[in-house]
Amino acid sequence: MKLCVVIPVYNHGEAVGAVVNSVRAHGLPCLLVDDGSEPGCAKVLDTLAEADRSGIELVRLPKNEGKGGAMMAGFRAAKASGFSHALQIDADGQHDTRDIPRFVELAASAPEKIICGTPIYDESVPKGRLYGRYATHIWVWINTLSLAIRDSMCGFRVYPLTPTLALIDSVSIGRRMDFDVEVIVRLYWRGVGILNQPTQVRYPTDGISHFDVLWDNVRISRMHARLFFGMLLRLPLLLWRKVSA
Repeated sequence: MKLCVVIPVYNHGEAVGAVVNSVRAHGLPCLLVDDGSEPGCAKVLDTLAEADRSGIELVRLPKNEGKGGAMMAGFRAAKASGFSHALQIDADGQHDTRDIPRFVELAASAPEKIICGTPIYDESVPKGRLYGRYATHIWVWINTLSLAIRDSMCGFRVYPLTPTLALIDSVSIGRRMDFDVEVIVRLYWRGVGILNQPTQVRYPTDGISHFDVLWDNVRISRMHARLFFGMLLRLPLLLWRKVSA
């Protein structure tokens, strides 16, 4: 297993430096994806990459493509650089980088599986966002006929790159906040196993959230509908996997 950390960045100039420093303290190479950030944040990313050329690679997208678009670009860049796995973590500081060794250890023990963060929230989590997540969880459990994916929205994960790239190169997947949910459901459908890793989550240190309450919820609702009909098409296979497990 050869693993790097992929961080999608969109205007988190105040927080991303601390996240990158914490990642590098674990000795892991870091791939930053600048998702069309404004000039101030872009300069911060340039400075980070310039200061650590051997440990940080910067991929710059000419315009904002959304979290999913940034992650797909990061996966492709990681594979092109010879990595077999990518650890995804957010740029805003909400994920606890002290848990990185646990994710890496699990990935090394089961390199064919996704290591999926299961959030343990503190008081900073907005209650509306917290309750909204449970609606998505229920739909994911329906669309997989399984409770294997404990949390489908957490952006702290380790992906095996070969099956992940095979999926995103063959299927149209949401490019914004719907990405995390859709990609893990579709990978599960393809037989990629899931290991869940509990991890502390707090809400952004810089106070910036790019979740669009209206349009991201519309995208997520449409995604659930697509996945539901996809589940119906796969129903015999999913049922067979349940009875033969």
